[in-house]
Amino acid sequence: MGTLGFWRLAQADPDRIAAVDPDGTEHRAGDLLARANRLVHGLRELGLEPGDGICGLVPNGADGLVLYLAALQAGWYYTPVNWHLTGPEIAYIIDDSEARAFFVHERHAAEGMRAAAGSGLPADRVFAFGRVDGARPAAELTEGRPDTAPAGRTAGATMHYTSGTTGRPKGVRRPLNGLDPDDSAELMTFLLSMFGITPGKENVHLVTSPGYHTAVTQFGGTALHMGHTLVYMDRWDAEEMLRLCERYRVTNSHLVPTHFKRLLSLPEETRRAYDLSSLKWMIHAAAPCPVPVKWAMLEWWGDCVYEYYAATEGGGTIATPEGWRKHPGTVGTAWPISELLIVDEDLRPVPTGTPGTVYMKMMGASFEYKGDPAKTEANRLRDFFTVGDIGYLNDEGFLFLCDRKADLIISGGANIYPAEIENELTVHPKVADVAVFGVPDEEWGEQIKAVIEPAPGVEPSPELAAEILSSLEGRLSRMKWPKSVDFIEEMPREPNGKLLKRRLRDPYWEGHDRAI
Repeated sequence: MGTLGFWRLAQADPDRIAAVDPDGTEHRAGDLLARANRLVHGLRELGLEPGDGICGLVPNGADGLVLYLAALQAGWYYTPVNWHLTGPEIAYIIDDSEARAFFVHERHAAEGMRAAAGSGLPADRVFAFGRVDGARPAAELTEGRPDTAPAGRTAGATMHYTSGTTGRPKGVRRPLNGLDPDDSAELMTFLLSMFGITPGKENVHLVTSPGYHTAVTQFGGTALHMGHTLVYMDRWDAEEMLRLCERYRVTNSHLVPTHFKRLLSLPEETRRAYDLSSLKWMIHAAAPCPVPVKWAMLEWWGDCVYEYYAATEGGGTIATPEGWRKHPGTVGTAWPISELLIVDEDLRPVPTGTPGTVYMKMMGASFEYKGDPAKTEANRLRDFFTVGDIGYLNDEGFLFLCDRKADLIISGGANIYPAEIENELTVHPKVADVAVFGVPDEEWGEQIKAVIEPAPGVEPSPELAAEILSSLEGRLSRMKWPKSVDFIEEMPREPNGKLLKRRLRDPYWEGHDRAI
């Protein structure tokens, strides 16, 4: 221990560019360190102590990074808030996380101030980046404060809220480890080193998704602690990403399959116009990646495309390019510090090749859903936990996912996995995005419905639906074909690529009891 961690690296090399904002503004490591130190001094004067929390409603860029760096060296929990939420939803997170201070960026002023007013937080604890009526400028916390390291530094943590497929989102809270912040950050780098990622300022990490997602914070924060420069994107755009990769000589990033699909739909000459020779570790997760899409990315970018499967709660798998080529469609094998368990409905382990509920555990990691011991326990099996995915292991220990338990369609007593159907439909050139789910059927219990976002310039029609369905001939058994197709202008996805399937499915089930 003792060579990595942002604060150590920034003292050793203060002039290094540590972050680049979406507008191109560059930030030196020494300046970010000074801002984070001043913020700790200012918040301590307000009475914040180790174990307390702060929330930030901020876009990608240096402001959020400073909140993260302050909390992680002062022993606080930092909760980055989803900026797509409404005021009351944000107020719930402020209250539930027991935040002692709330930071709002001017871009999100309207919902942020609605949230502040609806929360139990005193008005003098609400701070603004930029101009926000009714909030104190964040500069009031930092002006005149020393930029030297605060005394009694101790490691903090991020506390992300899960997207909450049912009911309110839950904060995933880990016990603080009491370590020196740089030593704690160095331990975090284990995650990236599993992919073979190396420390050093020659490396550049591209942040492609909003920082309120766990994986985005984990990968971006860890890259920073390894001495990489962070280049932030604001709103993701396929060609803009290629431009940034060439301009900053990006070596690593964290992506989702939706990004791949959009990159691959760029014209061939656009794709060839950029020099991507710097790419080394382009990592994807968060949603199933159709096999043909992954093959196309490996063909284009070469063996730098890595995949993993994990959850905010801890534990997971990793698929190297070599491993995936040998076992196409896999999400990989268990991390060295993780274990997998596949069980049936009675929680008994199933044989190799048999689908069941996927449970994972990570050595030395414990967590709770904040304020919800019942939910914490419900998802556990001894010291394993599940997020409700169904999958199987092959005889070499490679995990293949079938679907989420909640999305399983039971039609005429047969289990049907929508992800398998989505993967086949999404490769059709006239399909931009697709969701498959079960809708009520008097005879069969459920029937298969596909909702399709047509590719740009393609007009929805019954003929288009028939053409897309007929492409399944010989690739998918008839029992898995959607019985009906609806078209939608834009699929409801979170910016991290997760599909909000409930939003599509719920209207069809109004007035019906769910069969499962």
